[in-house]
Amino acid sequence: MSGLDNNQGLPPEAGWFDYPPSRQPRLIPPIVLAYIGDAIYEVAVRQYLISKTNLKPHLLHRQATGMVSAKAQSRIVTLLDPFLTEEEKDVVRQGRNAKSGSIPKNADVLEYRHATAFESLIGYLYYSQQQDRMRELIGMGIEYMEQQQHGK
Repeated sequence: MSGLDNNQGLPPEAGWFDYPPSRQPRLIPPIVLAYIGDAIYEVAVRQYLISKTNLKPHLLHRQATGMVSAKAQSRIVTLLDPFLTEEEKDVVRQGRNAKSGSIPKNADVLEYRHATAFESLIGYLYYSQQQDRMRELIGMGIEYMEQQQHGK
């Protein structure tokens, strides 16, 4: 299979694996972009933490949880706003306004919507093959969270 069958002309390189999305990135619902964006951001944070010297699983989990929480992602998307293109701001707006149906008990509605907006942006960049930009914004978010955790 070429990867182009039934995929609206998307090349197989539309992600890390040979399973391109069924639609162009701009046609994927924001909640679906957030679904993949959440996973990508989680992998990025885990890879970042594993690059550091302390590899105790419990500590890794605690640090990762602090960086991927709705509260953290809400803060990150606010930090990133001045650096976003108009296209990226549009994706963030759509993600923030998307209705997910449920809010986790450990996040307030506004934080959760902003976190969904951040995850939508990451998912959009991933599927639109903007890997360098995705890494840049994730890197800025991780650096910001590290500064917050260490009071720098």
